[in-house]
Amino acid sequence: MGMPTRWPAETIREAVAPHLPGFGVEVLTQIDSTNTELMRRTRAGRLEPVLLVAEQQTAGRGRLGRQWLSGEAASALTFSLGLPLAPQDWSGLSLAVGVSIAQSLHPDLRLKWPNDIWWHGRKLAGILIETASLGSSRFLVVGVGINIQQPRGTGLTTPAAWLQELLPAIDAPQTLQRVAPSLVQTIKVFEQQGFRPFQALFNARDALGGMNVMLSDSTSGIAQGVDGGGALRVLTAQGPKNISSAEVSVRPSAPAP
Repeated sequence: MGMPTRWPAETIREAVAPHLPGFGVEVLTQIDSTNTELMRRTRAGRLEPVLLVAEQQTAGRGRLGRQWLSGEAASALTFSLGLPLAPQDWSGLSLAVGVSIAQSLHPDLRLKWPNDIWWHGRKLAGILIETASLGSSRFLVVGVGINIQQPRGTGLTTPAAWLQELLPAIDAPQTLQRVAPSLVQTIKVFEQQGFRPFQALFNARDALGGMNVMLSDSTSGIAQGVDGGGALRVLTAQGPKNISSAEVSVRPSAPAP
């Protein structure tokens, strides 16, 4: 057994608490899923803002019900941020989260609509957002999984990238330190101003911009960035189309011969 991982929990708490009163940081050795755990707590009436880190997830979830497994703390960083939120418009939140994480990590990272972070066409990180109603507001749970080392899992639909390809010396605790405080700030800006402050930042890192893409209804077209609400703009043979549902599968397709 190696040395136990040292997490910067108190440093992050001190950075975030002034902006998010009552904020806490918890590190769990093992959990089924940090998102699932925070949703359980919300249903039980525990609504304090919290950053929940898992050294190992046994039943992590990705978008559309896909599985996200994390190995030991060294190989991946998995965490969920939970807090009450009441924005005027929720559109584009996962894109703003992606912008925040990519900016915190490396200038070469790209964003694949709606919620993956890519490097050279390979998936480095994923985002899963869930909410629970609290009357006039909602409790937001932002789940993030970042590959730190090369994943050992097979059967991935998208080839994996990992952060140590870009930052060879980085580890999971250092990665958490980089992304967590700025992520809270991003979400608070989003609550006040919506997606519009993040539109140009997303489009500057857009992995699909100018590419031929195939939509899940078999329509194809050229991706042209996102609008002020975070919808993906696709120029199809039938004209421009704005894709706003995260349930739509968008993938690059080979250009026609």
